[in-house]
Amino acid sequence: MSDKPIYDITPFTHLDYPGKLAAIAWFCGCNMRCIYCYNSDIVFSKSGEYTLEDLVAFLKKRTGLLDGVVLSGGEPTLNDLAPLCREIKAMGYMIKLDTNGLNPVRVKELVEEGLVDYIALDFKARNGKFGYITGSSRFDRFADTLDYLIEKRFDFEVRTTVHADLLQPEDINMMIEELKSRGYERPYYLQKFIKTSNNIGDIDEPSQAFDVSKLDDTLPIIWR
Repeated sequence: MSDKPIYDITPFTHLDYPGKLAAIAWFCGCNMRCIYCYNSDIVFSKSGEYTLEDLVAFLKKRTGLLDGVVLSGGEPTLNDLAPLCREIKAMGYMIKLDTNGLNPVRVKELVEEGLVDYIALDFKARNGKFGYITGSSRFDRFADTLDYLIEKRFDFEVRTTVHADLLQPEDINMMIEELKSRGYERPYYLQKFIKTSNNIGDIDEPSQAFDVSKLDDTLPIIWR
């Protein structure tokens, strides 16, 4: 791990942690290369602006002003997060983890020790398209994380970024069916692709429409 594994710190957000005022720590590096990813600077960075000690020092100054901390990236579970989370929890903060689910062992460690309070799990694509969209063949690891969180009845959400040239309603419907078959009954969050100048696949706005009316209504769907 780099001496400065945190690419940047967002000092305040009321959008990224449901119902909480929070700061965001953006961790460098990722074990995916998602075509639509707009955080390519973070994904490819091996070192950032801040040490873990810098984050702790920042949070000490914000006690009483913020409710929680979001650990995001990149992919934060590439780092040994438990010692950091213990320090953050000792200050009274709640912790949200943003993860792609490819490190189920680390996710389980944090949950079992009570070091995270909420998880946003990115469901990148159905199994048949997972490798193409993410650059990773480890759908099984994502599935392990999903199954574990469902079994634990943990407080988490599943979310998917939608680019109509990559995922059409029939793909999302297959993903809904996958979630349901594994016992997921919570809201399923969909978010539209955001065009930036440096997304990893250098893709543009979708060339085709996404027909929302074709989506199954067997899970609560919330667009962000």
